[in-house]
Amino acid sequence: MTGTTFPPAGQRTGPARMILALACACQFMVILDSSIVNLALPSIGGELGFTPTGLAWVVNGYLLTFGGFMLLGGRAADLFGPRGMLVGGLLAFSVASLAGGLAAAPEVLVAARVAQGVGAAMMAPATLAVINTSFTGPAARARAFGAWSASGGVGGMAGALAGGAITTGVSWRWVFLINVPIGAVLIGLAMVSLAGARTRRRGPLDLAGAVTGTAGLAALIYGVMRSVDHGWTSAQVLGPAVAGVLLLVLFTVVEARFATQPIMPMRLLGIRGVAVGSGMLLLFGGIAIAMWYFSSLFLQNVLGFTALEAGLGQTPAAVTFMMTARWAAALLPRLGVRTLVPAGSACLLAGFGWLAQAHAGTGYVTGVLGPTLLVAVGIGLTFPTLMAAATADAPEGAAGVVGGLAQTAGQVGGSAGLAVLATAAGATAAAEGSEGTPDALAAGYDLVFLMAAGLGLAIALVSLLLPRHGRA
Repeated sequence: MTGTTFPPAGQRTGPARMILALACACQFMVILDSSIVNLALPSIGGELGFTPTGLAWVVNGYLLTFGGFMLLGGRAADLFGPRGMLVGGLLAFSVASLAGGLAAAPEVLVAARVAQGVGAAMMAPATLAVINTSFTGPAARARAFGAWSASGGVGGMAGALAGGAITTGVSWRWVFLINVPIGAVLIGLAMVSLAGARTRRRGPLDLAGAVTGTAGLAALIYGVMRSVDHGWTSAQVLGPAVAGVLLLVLFTVVEARFATQPIMPMRLLGIRGVAVGSGMLLLFGGIAIAMWYFSSLFLQNVLGFTALEAGLGQTPAAVTFMMTARWAAALLPRLGVRTLVPAGSACLLAGFGWLAQAHAGTGYVTGVLGPTLLVAVGIGLTFPTLMAAATADAPEGAAGVVGGLAQTAGQVGGSAGLAVLATAAGATAAAEGSEGTPDALAAGYDLVFLMAAGLGLAIALVSLLLPRHGRA
């Protein structure tokens, strides 16, 4: 098997720090775009005439293609090299952002968001492939993953703050247009920093696997997303979800029995670190949603914060996450995954358990700030560690597809987590008999936080299946 190789560090055209800066900047851009649009939605809906259901697809269109095409993007990075995929993804993302910023009709904006998701799916696994092939030592890789994880935290925090500020101070259109100059700079950086990469094409793309795998993931994610507005047993949910599962079963058969160059070699799932790490990231997706999405709703809908105040209220936790992620990266080579994950899970369990006690009369400092700081420490300890565990044992030439698998697991976990947790919160609020009041909403969010604590415990238990020794 052949793939993308990098010359020794001293011979690289692009220094290691420049390569890491590129990977972190791309991750920042992808996560920023996942969050920055949320606070602009009311303005977008009012100007372009979206229906309430249609407005949701400004978010869902991006998430659907981002998660659905991630595995394909990872395999393409292995076949054609991370440099080509990063440049292509950045170009697609930037052009789609320009189209979104200039959109004059709802259909155009949703189409642009779908195209942005495809560009993000090309970029995200390529950044992990760059890290895995450029930083081979355990300590260097751990530091790189810490910086990469922290950049995602910066993107999420910046999105929460910048979305409201840009929409209020300039126009919602600049939420998208800002990506154009950033993308141009990153394309130039990719051309320079990855110029030393040597890519040897390994064969044709597995078309049957690409179609069944991508369509299966997209259909499954679409069905799960629909559960927020429809019952789990409704045709709107079961139809696409069942179709997605069947397509993924067919994908597995194609990859295992018929594909000569499979997009997802089944042997990778036989690597314990890859399989267990991806499983933990699937669970972690629900934790991330509970922390950032539902704590923001608690601040706004229960405590009465404005959108900008909620973003500022989450900033201490975001900063704590970034600092902890860098700290965890330094500890990972010495302590290992099997120490850091249980420690992080303990913080998640305690923090979410504390947060679940919050109610309409709770003060911000003791009811929200304290527990979210503890949860942020848990996320900072676990997220970069799980990414390292899921990708560390990737065979030569498979860094892209393993990175795509890891990120797909987290994306699917986040989509499913949002649907399940939103359904649970809504049902609990309705059962209170005073749906829509701060007290009823608080009861629903408290259940979400208890469920997230359970996910933290589940991650700790699953981590016991990780290999005792390994590069992670």
